[in-house]
Amino acid sequence: NQLRGYEGEAASIYFGVFDELILQQKKDFFFQGRNRRPPLDNVNAMLSFTYTLLTTQITSALEVVGLDPYVGYMHTERPGRVSLSLDLIEELRAADRFVLSLINKKIVNGKSFTKKENGAVLMDTDIRKKLLSEWQNKKKEIITHPYLNEKVEWGMVPFVQAMLLA
Repeated sequence: NQLRGYEGEAASIYFGVFDELILQQKKDFFFQGRNRRPPLDNVNAMLSFTYTLLTTQITSALEVVGLDPYVGYMHTERPGRVSLSLDLIEELRAADRFVLSLINKKIVNGKSFTKKENGAVLMDTDIRKKLLSEWQNKKKEIITHPYLNEKVEWGMVPFVQAMLLA
């Protein structure tokens, strides 16, 4: 519980300065805090979508190496919640950097979002396609794994981390 408290405090500080990392298109992309189910602004809509992609990728990697993605050590277990996947996602803030890059490089724009009557913000088909295309490109990037000190495609990092955990 104490460790979860530290993680929650760190997340609060991190997301407290997140808006300062948005350097372009401030009229359409601003961040006043993390919200989901439903996302209430353009940034949170993109973050939620990207976290879903990353969580699915991590869940698959955990299952491939024989780990149960539903049994976490940090996130509390709830029926249907991939707690271990959520634990591993903590070290991969790539979704955040990815969304910031799309905004700051002006790859996306604010015209691709719709605000519903209940306040939910939805992405249109064009931005989802653009985001998926850019995500696939991101996964092809080569990085040097900090622990293994080997070159690896970014898209393989969840699998490598799952293998290391196993």
